[in-house]
Amino acid sequence: MPLGALGTNCYIIYNEQEALIVDPGGEADKVINFIEKMNVKPLAILLTHAHFDHIGGVEAIRTHYHIDVYLHNEEAHWLEEPSLNGSTAFEREPIKTAPPEHALKPGKMKLSSFEFDVIHTPGHSPGSVSFIFAEHGFIMSGDVLFKQGVGRTDLRGGNMQTLENSIRNKLYQLAATYIVYPGHGTFTTIGAEKVENPFVPAME
Repeated sequence: MPLGALGTNCYIIYNEQEALIVDPGGEADKVINFIEKMNVKPLAILLTHAHFDHIGGVEAIRTHYHIDVYLHNEEAHWLEEPSLNGSTAFEREPIKTAPPEHALKPGKMKLSSFEFDVIHTPGHSPGSVSFIFAEHGFIMSGDVLFKQGVGRTDLRGGNMQTLENSIRNKLYQLAATYIVYPGHGTFTTIGAEKVENPFVPAME
């Protein structure tokens, strides 16, 4: 669900009863309408990182449903500080929200009926994480890995070498069949990116 001024991908992972909301970048009403249409209970907001285009809808959704926000500690204070989340650099209202209720830590995570793995994938930003849903064969990569692209590294805390290490040593270690759902643009697969990604080709 592309949301906000930059069309950032928000993902809603749901089953017959519950849902997780990943990176609500804006237009909270669209997320709420979808949740109501599906008649599911949202459990939490998961953030791959705290850049402004991924957090614009956080406060409205959190307040509406009284649910918690999960974010890596490296960027916990970015939600409260527009100069860190980047919203002051654009001609728009600065984005400022309450801090996250929980810190995302690498490893297995379980929220009610959902089980997934959290991996720390810095480079685009220091607290970037990816969510791996192994049972269903997909990963949410935030702004780390795109279809034939990678996240920019010229923002606060970005580093190209660190980003390459995250992609090669963590994401490219997954099975080639894994579907990659990125923060922007269309989906791809790990196998396709190892062959076709011009920025971080797989090393033989």
